[in-house]
Amino acid sequence: MASVLVVDDSAVDRLRTEKILAKDAGLTVSVAANGKEALEHLARGLPDIVLTDMQMPEMDGLQLVEEIRSRYPAVPVILMTAHGSEELAVQALQRGAASYVPKRNLANDLPDTIESVLGVAKANRSQLRLLECLIDTQSHFVLENDAALIPSLIGHLENNLTRMKLCDENGLIRVAVALREALINAIHHGNLEIDSGLREKDEKHYCTLVEERRQQEPYLDRRVHVYAKESHHEAYYVIRDEGPGFDPTSLPDPLDPANLEKVSGRGLLLIRTFMDEVHHNKEGNEITMIKRCDH
Repeated sequence: MASVLVVDDSAVDRLRTEKILAKDAGLTVSVAANGKEALEHLARGLPDIVLTDMQMPEMDGLQLVEEIRSRYPAVPVILMTAHGSEELAVQALQRGAASYVPKRNLANDLPDTIESVLGVAKANRSQLRLLECLIDTQSHFVLENDAALIPSLIGHLENNLTRMKLCDENGLIRVAVALREALINAIHHGNLEIDSGLREKDEKHYCTLVEERRQQEPYLDRRVHVYAKESHHEAYYVIRDEGPGFDPTSLPDPLDPANLEKVSGRGLLLIRTFMDEVHHNKEGNEITMIKRCDH
């Protein structure tokens, strides 16, 4: 049985709303006279949904929405709007309310609105519960030589890390930086065969050459393969380009202070610093990176 908390400073309106909700045998209803009382109620136990008036003393509906969004983000809030509260309601919707019902249409619209929001909320909670059972994720992407694809790919991989609770927010940023550097290397230096040293000498020419080679053979048809596997213990990434490769043993030590200021070694420095394990294949066109759980 679903539970609804009705928040309204008007006793008449609270009673009216209770009567509308009482027609649904699948709902239990509790009430609060203002936002402050509502938060006290929520602290004792969470309802499935909160139905709130907008204009109330002590704490209005907008403030209540913000507090619930901050403290109890899984609890949806439906607004009951009256004439004169429209602007406040728009702000509340922007800040986290799930829906609204004009008070003049309460009897007709409220039951369907509650059913709709509860259905979505139930599905979300079921998904969160299901994600707790997720053991690992695996994915394989084949990218064109377009760096514009990188942010979306990294965002997807960050979501997987979050689901696995593998690292904190700072750790997510560090992994994202390492992945970006490896992907840029695969596109620019692997598939497009542009020497990183050129960037130190003439960055404008470097960028022009990137755009030119993206449209030319044999670079045009080359792809970057990204394999990812995330579990609760570690994230395993393999990034492979289709270029001719290079001799990995010829790489300068990025941790050598003498190489720290060089543009060409910056990416590898960040990758080796932020990942727990990094190695190349013997052909030099594939890098494997492993990030282990922070805790």
